[in-house]
Amino acid sequence: MARVLIADDEANLRKVLCTLLARDQHEAVAVADGESALKAIEAGGIDILITDLKMAGMSGLELLRAALRVDANLPVIVITAHGSVDTAVSALKSGAFDYITKPFDKDELRLAVRKAVSVRRAPTTSLATPTSGQGRFQMIGQSARVRDIFAIIEKIAPTPSTVLITGESGTGKELVAAALHNNSPRKEKPFIKVNCAAIPKDLMESEFFGYEQGAFTGAVSSKPGRFELADGGTLFLDEIAEIPKAMQVKLLRALQEGEFERVGGVRTIHVDVRVIAATNRDLAKEIEAERFREDLFYRLNVVPVALPSLRDRHDDIPLLVSAFLEKNNKRLNKTVKGISDAAMARLKAYAWPGNIRELENVIERTVLFAEQEVIDVADLPENIAKLATLPPPIPMPALATGSALTRPPVESGSMKDIVKKATEEIERDLIVKALGETGDNVTRAAQLLGISRKGLQNKMKEYGLRGIDDAPDAKGDAKP
Repeated sequence: MARVLIADDEANLRKVLCTLLARDQHEAVAVADGESALKAIEAGGIDILITDLKMAGMSGLELLRAALRVDANLPVIVITAHGSVDTAVSALKSGAFDYITKPFDKDELRLAVRKAVSVRRAPTTSLATPTSGQGRFQMIGQSARVRDIFAIIEKIAPTPSTVLITGESGTGKELVAAALHNNSPRKEKPFIKVNCAAIPKDLMESEFFGYEQGAFTGAVSSKPGRFELADGGTLFLDEIAEIPKAMQVKLLRALQEGEFERVGGVRTIHVDVRVIAATNRDLAKEIEAERFREDLFYRLNVVPVALPSLRDRHDDIPLLVSAFLEKNNKRLNKTVKGISDAAMARLKAYAWPGNIRELENVIERTVLFAEQEVIDVADLPENIAKLATLPPPIPMPALATGSALTRPPVESGSMKDIVKKATEEIERDLIVKALGETGDNVTRAAQLLGISRKGLQNKMKEYGLRGIDDAPDAKGDAKP
């Protein structure tokens, strides 16, 4: 269920749209002009905007631009007559999510709303602009890992090369894609974003390449696809690993040749599009499992950009917290001035599986319920507040004589076997050292080693080690 705002000066059309949306359990709010629609958006709580392009007073295109200034992530579906399709395409290039033509097919409208709901509910990373000295390209950070990302963006943004951005969810892949576009010669051209996970697999081809009138049931008019709309600009394919394998062949051809045909069409369309793809999956494993084509991977992976997780850049947490405090003070009309050293230590000790997105959500929730001007440990979520602060980093080279780092590797066997055995011994020695420094606490040892708790548990099982978190309970069974 979504709250959908309808802006149209035709009373009958507003009634029809409200009825269709109600059948799908959506809450519809209808207004007769753009000014009223903008006031409703400014009041908040709107998930999707459906607007006619031709209205008295504020036009649909003006409403689109004003609405996106208020809520940059608001999906806007525009309605247009057959004769103004070019205007609708201009609206898409200005940030509209989709368009439908009059007279519209009810299934086409329902599909457009369903896709918009998926995109609206997909998590996004904050676009908060960093203050002076906090970062670049609308990204906050000063750590060495982040400065490396800034250097990569600066170097590759002016080029037409295809880029593959990898990283865990919440690390800012969309921000990097936007930075590459906004700092390129294509910045005045369209930046078209496609969330591949939000598109039904049987409609992905028409979404990418468009369709001709009559190509399938509901295709009441021709419609350009995302590649066509991005001509001259940048196409950002998020969650690229979600594309079905049959579709990957057609995508590969479009990338290699810069040409395609609409669904149901025979005319070959040529485009000049820079493609930026992103994924949170390991594509090497996807290839091994035969879910992703190897040739498509190499075509996308011209310039790889790997984003670090937040646990690999703990030094940036104070900067991020400061930016999110400022942002949420304004949004929530609060006056939180800062965070105590003890609370900050807990934030830096946490592993942040949801990365920057999770941190932003935690700060928003904390600011919302804070009753004092300075956030303390008690104000943080329980799972973070109960964490012990991290001890100083382990001096890893200080290993016992005879460890894998101080003795020569075995001399028998192939080079591959020798390297594998030496690596295993080094890993085991480092894990033993980390467990010793943390009193056999698996969670803290994993944080010190820079790996996930689950990853450390698997290694401990592999090497026959046991930490205090995994000690048997009174019945002799291991804790889950």
